[in-house]
Amino acid sequence: MTAPDPRPLTGEPVSLDLLNTRWNHEGVLQDLLTDEEGLAVWLAANGLDGRFTADAPTLRHTLAARDALTAVVDRPGDPGATARVDAVLGHGRIRATLTTEGPGEEAEFADPARGPGWIAARDYLDLLRTAPDRIRACAHEACVLHFFDTSRNGTRRWCSMATCGNRAKASRHYARTKDS
Repeated sequence: MTAPDPRPLTGEPVSLDLLNTRWNHEGVLQDLLTDEEGLAVWLAANGLDGRFTADAPTLRHTLAARDALTAVVDRPGDPGATARVDAVLGHGRIRATLTTEGPGEEAEFADPARGPGWIAARDYLDLLRTAPDRIRACAHEACVLHFFDTSRNGTRRWCSMATCGNRAKASRHYARTKDS
C-alpha cells in the first residue's frame, strides 16, 4: 500500500500532474519525487502503478521528463526546451492494435523505466493539440502549480479558488482597507 498523496492539487492531466509533484507549502518548496516512495505515490495517483515499478531508474527518468516538461511549459517555443521533451519522447512509441473491442493503441518502451516520463510527455502533446492556451500556471505569485483550464469560459486563474484564489482576494482586501 502506498502512502497518501500530500500534494495540494491532484487530478490534473498526467503531464501537469507530474509538474505538480513540486509545490510550495508555507513558503517552502516541497518535492514528492525525492525517493522511490514518492514515485510510488505519483504512479498510483495516475493509475500507472500496475504497469511500472517505483525504482531508482524509473525515478531518474521520470525526474528528467519532469525537468523537460517544466522547461517547455515555462518557455513555450524555446528550441532547447522543445528538444528536451522530444528526447523524452524518443524512448517510446505507439503501436496500433486491433482487439475484439476494435482498433486501439498501445505504448511500447525499450526500457520500461522510461515509461512514466514518456506517458507524461505524450500527454503534454495531447494537451497542445486540444487547447494549448488552457495550459496554465497558477496566477498566485507564490504558487508553482499548473492546471488545465476546463472552465466554460476559459478564464480560470488559480490552481484552487479555495487556496490561492482566496489568498489573492484577501491580499486585495487588505490593501484596500490599509489605504483607507
